[in-house]
Amino acid sequence: MENSQIIAQTSDKHCTHDIKVSCGSCRLNTICMPVSLHIDDIDQLNKIIQRGRPLHKGEYLYRAGDPFTAVYAIRSGAVKALTISDSGNEQVTGFYLPGEVVGLDGLANNTHTNSVIALETSSICEIPFNRLEEVSMQLPKLQRHFLQLMSREITQEQQIISLLGKSSAEARIASLLLSISTRNSSRSLSSTQFLLPMSRTDIGNYLGLTIETVSRTFARLQKARVISVDKKEVSINDIAGLQQLAKGAE
Repeated sequence: MENSQIIAQTSDKHCTHDIKVSCGSCRLNTICMPVSLHIDDIDQLNKIIQRGRPLHKGEYLYRAGDPFTAVYAIRSGAVKALTISDSGNEQVTGFYLPGEVVGLDGLANNTHTNSVIALETSSICEIPFNRLEEVSMQLPKLQRHFLQLMSREITQEQQIISLLGKSSAEARIASLLLSISTRNSSRSLSSTQFLLPMSRTDIGNYLGLTIETVSRTFARLQKARVISVDKKEVSINDIAGLQQLAKGAE
């Protein structure tokens, strides 16, 4: 599939950068919030959500140390979360795609522990947390949904630890590609053909690999015909083979 086709497919499925988009009309509402919410409940949620200008590539959504005031739903585009060590080294801790929520890192101490940066032009829905608490008390289904989001954050951290414990570069990259595949599928996008929003450097940082190792691993997977790669465009040709590699099989 050509890049233009994939981008067109992505644009069809994602919300645009129009700040007038409401929760009820957003194409991502089935994964961003409980699909079972009544239309009146959606209107109530919609009233507290703030939609500002698009966040451009390289711009910060928030920085580590900023006070925690809101959580953020990615409406289009993609962002990365990162921390800075005491020695000044950057560590990527996650990638977030449309329909996913960031900002929960600030919930524990009312201060963000991560910084979040746009990987490409992205539209963000800001949800003030104090208003969210008020609405959640009135909408039990919404409250349950955000408890599930917090649970996913914990699960994701456990998955990162497990991922970094995998011995081979192939297993780590296969796991990342399968994660993106699954998340694309949940947004009704292709699970086998997609554009990677992150750079090879970010992938290496996230997976604990050098950029050279990342590039060589992609080349090996392509030579084995498990995937096809054209710059940021990835096609999964053998998903069963990729799943075996993710488990550590040769």
